[in-house]
Amino acid sequence: MSKILIVEDDVSLRDVYSARLEAEGYQIAVAANGEEALATAVKERPDLILLDVMMPKISGFDVLDIVRTTPEIAHTRVIMMTALSAPEDKERGEKLGVDKYLVKSQVTLEEMVDAIKQVLSSAAPTTGNNEQVLGSGGQRAEAPAPDTTSTPAPAPQIEGKPSEAPNPSTPDDNTPSPAPPTPPTQ
Repeated sequence: MSKILIVEDDVSLRDVYSARLEAEGYQIAVAANGEEALATAVKERPDLILLDVMMPKISGFDVLDIVRTTPEIAHTRVIMMTALSAPEDKERGEKLGVDKYLVKSQVTLEEMVDAIKQVLSSAAPTTGNNEQVLGSGGQRAEAPAPDTTSTPAPAPQIEGKPSEAPNPSTPDDNTPSPAPPTPPTQ
């Protein structure tokens, strides 16, 4: 079953969320503040983080921003569960890449569980620019880094001698020669 990291500074809420999600069969890890959340997320690699916003040390918004920019955990799905109901708070979470934003006073435990199931069953988490990150077979993956190199990597060397590997920039006998450039017209 999936692993969920519950990040909540209110001990009573953290215990209620933990008990309910354990009853659903989820593995649970907990953190009481943003600093603990980041350390636990990197160590435990949860499938989903249930994240409070207003916490000591590091806010949930800052935690989300760091999660989305940390390669080891950037793919982790995140649901914010917060008391902040203002539209600008929800927009801020969405801009940072939250998968779902829930207001504590507006959802029941059952609705929270349903939201978790929905997010975990979705194709992939969103990144800060609302693009989905997919790997082969539709599985979660980190977005590949853009290729900024235009020259091939040097051939490996064995015992100080260049490798006998063919040079990819030199055509072999089966490669047709490129057409000569056409002179510019004036």
